[in-house]
Amino acid sequence: MPKSRNKKQKVSTVTSRNISGKSDINQKPFVVIFRQRFFSFLQKYSLALVLITVFVLSFYWLILKDLPSVQKLVNQPPSQTTKIFDRNQVLLYEIYADQNRTLVPLSQIPQNLKNATIAIEDKDFYKHKGVNLIGGVIRAVKDMIIYRKLQGGSTITQQLVKNALLTPERTVTRKIKEIILAVLVETLYGKDKILELYLNQVPYGGTAWGVEAAAQRYFGKKASQLNLAESALLAGLPVAPSLYSPFGSRPDLAKRRQEGVLKRMVEDHYISKEEAERALREPLKFNLQKEQIKAAHFVLYIKELVTQKYGSNLVERGGLRVTTTLDWNIQNFAQETVASEVAKLKNLKVGNGAALVIKPPTGEILAMVGSRDYFDTEHDGNVNVTLAERQPGSAIKPINYAVGLLKGYTPGTVFIDTKTCFANIIGQKAYCPVNYDGHFRGPVQLRFALGNSLNIPAVKMLALNSVHDMVATASAMGISTFKDESRYGLSLTLGGGEVRMTEMATAFGVFANSGIRKDLNPILKITDFKGNILEENKEVINWEKKKKHSLLDIAGPRVLPFNVTFLISHILLDNNARAGAFGENSLLRIPKHQAVSVKTGTTDDKRDNWTIGYTPSFLTVVWVGNNDNSPMHPYLSSGITGAAPIWNKIMTYVLKDQPDEWPLMPSDIVGITICSLSGKLPGESGCSTRTEYFIKGTEPKEVDDSKKKILIDKTVNKPAKSGQTDNIEEQEHIVVKDAFSAYCVDCSHENDEVVIINRWPPE
Repeated sequence: MPKSRNKKQKVSTVTSRNISGKSDINQKPFVVIFRQRFFSFLQKYSLALVLITVFVLSFYWLILKDLPSVQKLVNQPPSQTTKIFDRNQVLLYEIYADQNRTLVPLSQIPQNLKNATIAIEDKDFYKHKGVNLIGGVIRAVKDMIIYRKLQGGSTITQQLVKNALLTPERTVTRKIKEIILAVLVETLYGKDKILELYLNQVPYGGTAWGVEAAAQRYFGKKASQLNLAESALLAGLPVAPSLYSPFGSRPDLAKRRQEGVLKRMVEDHYISKEEAERALREPLKFNLQKEQIKAAHFVLYIKELVTQKYGSNLVERGGLRVTTTLDWNIQNFAQETVASEVAKLKNLKVGNGAALVIKPPTGEILAMVGSRDYFDTEHDGNVNVTLAERQPGSAIKPINYAVGLLKGYTPGTVFIDTKTCFANIIGQKAYCPVNYDGHFRGPVQLRFALGNSLNIPAVKMLALNSVHDMVATASAMGISTFKDESRYGLSLTLGGGEVRMTEMATAFGVFANSGIRKDLNPILKITDFKGNILEENKEVINWEKKKKHSLLDIAGPRVLPFNVTFLISHILLDNNARAGAFGENSLLRIPKHQAVSVKTGTTDDKRDNWTIGYTPSFLTVVWVGNNDNSPMHPYLSSGITGAAPIWNKIMTYVLKDQPDEWPLMPSDIVGITICSLSGKLPGESGCSTRTEYFIKGTEPKEVDDSKKKILIDKTVNKPAKSGQTDNIEEQEHIVVKDAFSAYCVDCSHENDEVVIINRWPPE
């Protein structure tokens, strides 16, 4: 019995141990199981864990590590003065380090200004929690299409954070920081407090930070005194103060921006349509004060360029040192010349003038005079005409003729300058151009047609070239305003399309550079306040170091062949070629410099008058007219009154210590003796001759045969009409043809009929 009991107990004990799992050799201990499962988990999810670890560490290092405290919003950030210099370190303008800021409570800010700011910047400001990813992005796209980028996708809270706490860099990490901080700000502050902080901290341009300083700067009054029109203008500034400033280089954009703000206020039901229209009509009286500023139009142009690249925060308070290409001595002389010469033109109904001087090989701007007086508010003096779109008149013709040379026409190609109408466009009135003096000259070769700026040959040249090819070539040369060629007809060659002075300088620079395009670059170097170089124009620096320069050393895209630009430049410097229209001793000649290529331009309605001239090293563009686009006196039609005297004085000053530079002649240019009338080879015809340059392969092959026997109507001494049988006689006359018609040189031309051209180019 005892043994049996013990055995039973033993069995029970073993069973108990099995249940507890402590002595079964097939049952694994807990530690072993955990370790196996842990390593299995690591093997299965190792890549994900590594990625998560990397993400967390990267997020901390890139985002959280340097995240500023939102408490800084209540403190004014320190700032440094940004300075703009000319090429010789003459200080042109200083953007003051001390921010002009006067804090005002939200209760003292007009409701219209608050509403305007919310309408244009953040419609859902009082609804979101700092970030409005869906609504903000959708609205930004909509506004970009309808209002031309009037608003971005950031909320007012995000903009406050961006302006006050972050750098202007456009990176993903900065955007993430902006979103995180915006959420934190919304957590700490109420909506009214955020709006108050925004309106007191946002930059409105110059040294004006906050609405109170902005109201004083632009209107000379307190923020509480602003009306709807003024509030709408100020509300539109923070997104791009330099661009939309009424004191900037494009004050017209400020008005356009104001209109966009008012439209948004109507859409969001803050004001009625009638209130918006009244505000838009209300004249704005600006408090324009004469600051310590040299070359005002230029420095504002520079400020805008730098702001676009580095952001308003860095420009307004980052202590940049901007060394520009401007030469203050040339600038000062150009400013005084424009002002004094325009004053002399008052009786000719000329109210304004502008000038631009550049170095074609490098694209450097040496002088930029945007108007006769930047501070003349009565005549919109702060408008920078060098950046405005104006019609160029005949100044655009060299581009048209360059296309002709590309197509195989030559300086000896003949055009018949007579009464002509182009009538092949169905449903449109015939186009009948006339010359500036109302006279016609019969057969004219291309050299003299361009030199004397004759209109009918230029229109015929475009008819042969096509508007499409001229627009394409002009665009390649730097003119961006010819966008839709369907808008233009044959009048394009007479200045029917608007251009900018800066782009005309680039385009004519192609001729000066023997076919190489150099875009304008007015900046030599930018450093931060510690002297660290942010950017440097090494091409200009290296060019200046060279003792001898060659046009063949110019770097850049070739947009015209060397031989074509040589021929255009040579025609434009040929005083004999232009003497018929301008005389032997016109203002287009520069003393002691025979090799200056020059072209004038005056629009048919006398609203714009230009002179553009250049050497291989310097180019000057001058414009005179009226900012309100009113016409000038018809006397300006000669092309040597108005812009030409200004151009002559500036170019004489620029070239006073320079050698006479002739354009470099390519090896494939040859000189050939041709008939002065027909442009053909003399042969035995006994024609008067002259020497002309040709691109090899385009020289004339035909011998002059202008003396021909033709049927003449004896009653009028003119060629007989087709099918005429009465009063006719065969006579020998000099007959010259162009691509469109024939012309009897020694016949009577009294009461000549208009030549109707129904198809171009001719078959």
